[in-house]
Amino acid sequence: MLKKIDYIKKYLILWIAFILGAVHLLNVSGIFVLSTPDIRIFHLMLMLSLLFLDFPSLKKLENNIIDNIFRFILVILSLSTGIHMIFSWEEIALSGGDTTSLDIFSGIIILFLILEATRRGIGLLLAIICLIFFTYPFYSQYLGGVFYSKGYSLERMSEFLTTTSQGIYGIPLGVSASYIILFSIFGSFLSQFGAGEFFFKLATRITKNMHAASAKTAVIFSTLLGMISGSAAGNVAVTGTLTIPMMKKEGYKDYQAGAIEAVISTGGQIMPPVMGAAAFIMAEIIGKPYTEIMKAGIIPALLFFISTFFVVHFQAKKNGLKPLKYKDDGEKISTVLFNGLQYLIPFILLIVFMLNGYSPFKACFFSILILLFLNVLWTRKVSLKFIENFSFAIINGTKNIVPIAIACGAAGIIAGTLGITGLGSKISGLILTWSFGIPFWALFMTMVVAIILGMGLPTTAAYLILATVVAPALSDIGVPMLTAHMFVFFYGCVSTITPPVALASYVAAGIAGAKINEVGWTAFAYGLTCYILPFMFFFGPALLLNDTLDMILIAIPTSVIGVFCISLFVIGFYKEKLNLLNRILFCISGILLLKPGYYTDIFGMVILFFFFVFNNKNLIKSTFRRYI
Repeated sequence: MLKKIDYIKKYLILWIAFILGAVHLLNVSGIFVLSTPDIRIFHLMLMLSLLFLDFPSLKKLENNIIDNIFRFILVILSLSTGIHMIFSWEEIALSGGDTTSLDIFSGIIILFLILEATRRGIGLLLAIICLIFFTYPFYSQYLGGVFYSKGYSLERMSEFLTTTSQGIYGIPLGVSASYIILFSIFGSFLSQFGAGEFFFKLATRITKNMHAASAKTAVIFSTLLGMISGSAAGNVAVTGTLTIPMMKKEGYKDYQAGAIEAVISTGGQIMPPVMGAAAFIMAEIIGKPYTEIMKAGIIPALLFFISTFFVVHFQAKKNGLKPLKYKDDGEKISTVLFNGLQYLIPFILLIVFMLNGYSPFKACFFSILILLFLNVLWTRKVSLKFIENFSFAIINGTKNIVPIAIACGAAGIIAGTLGITGLGSKISGLILTWSFGIPFWALFMTMVVAIILGMGLPTTAAYLILATVVAPALSDIGVPMLTAHMFVFFYGCVSTITPPVALASYVAAGIAGAKINEVGWTAFAYGLTCYILPFMFFFGPALLLNDTLDMILIAIPTSVIGVFCISLFVIGFYKEKLNLLNRILFCISGILLLKPGYYTDIFGMVILFFFFVFNNKNLIKSTFRRYI
């Protein structure tokens, strides 16, 4: 019986995922066009169905017959309420928001389904956060002070959250149903047709015979794949199985290998052009073109990338590691690059399309078509394997974002509650009050809140919550909106490597066979640059390319030197082990150089200059004593 049920579940998952992905592709192509509410409702309806089919109520009940029956009941509820909303939303809109008892009841069921799907697919933490926000109108009238509110009934909350564009069918779900799913499918097409193997080959040849070659391969490989993933933990699970054993073989300790992969996979989320899909949500929320988000993210992402290179390099030097000898398969890098053109060209054209004014989802759709055309050109055939890869690319691309889509629905509950109750402005006011209007303390408090709220969540989900809850507080103290959102976005990303709840580190520790705490705290140290950078967005807008040309040109090289110094502080090694004083000096110098500005750059360089002069003097003295 259970075998038959499992077969039915797998069969349904494949078909639902394919239908959902295909509908989105047809919709963006113009062949089969759905209205905005229709596509959002359809998207959530099938995403809920996929999640309930794939996730048991509890892990230990995976093969329980009653739990499986309950899953099918939840799927039926998801489909029936979704179909009802598809056929009733237009009537509700034309009536000026007039709803029936059936509309309200369907809304209550949908809210329950989202909360339960969040618990199953993402985790209890986000489900509890959503429940606290959702129930706030029911107990707010009993609270004192700033958190007092007149409150709303369950019927009113259901109506507002499920029949307006400010609730679950708002911007977050809209981004999932337009941008995120298309980019996920594009990434799946790349992976299914062999891009992963190409990126790995390319990375190994670029880093061949270098110190820390395996770790530097991991940096390049995981960054390339991580930028099109909405989850750092998910990226670790995919790439870590290749990179972590390779790093351990080279000589890195198990917890170091796990920490490096966790940090890199997190860094992939901040790398343009995709930035883990959060960039598209940011563009919609702040009302700026996507290209502006991409432009602002370039320098911080490169600094993080360079910083990680420095960290793995000096860690290898400290460990006394020698370059790992690879078996040469005889394939030259030129041959690898030529064969990889079928993946590079669509990726490059994706960026070109977006820079030339195409919407991201249109650019993504055309890039998929070009990828398919180039694959046929390279292989000179359309085989059954091609059709199989095509089908599974759509299926896997759709399945990969199920948790993200559910998180978007959950974020709609939070955003809607903040809007209807005015709780968002109260939280902003609280941060302003406690920071006494001092920008640094407001930024620091926002950082702490952002990391806490982001813990245990995928990157995209973390940013969605932070964008609605804490980003407005920064705008209220005069921080530019783009800067505020980039600030919370970065801390939403690094929450995946911040102990005690560090999802990316947990996954990496499992693959590496290392202790979770060791991996978590090591990843925290290796990713230190990413904790410092967001503050510099406020104090030095040149890092977001939002300053004069001369400041930007000066900021780039000095910031590179700054992350070099931070890396030496973290590892505590440069030619030889550094004492505590030298590490502190490197840390101070690094922070000063990361902050764009003439005076900070001068002071930072002066500290660095005196360090090298002093150490060279010591070297001269020791050499003199040895031979005299």
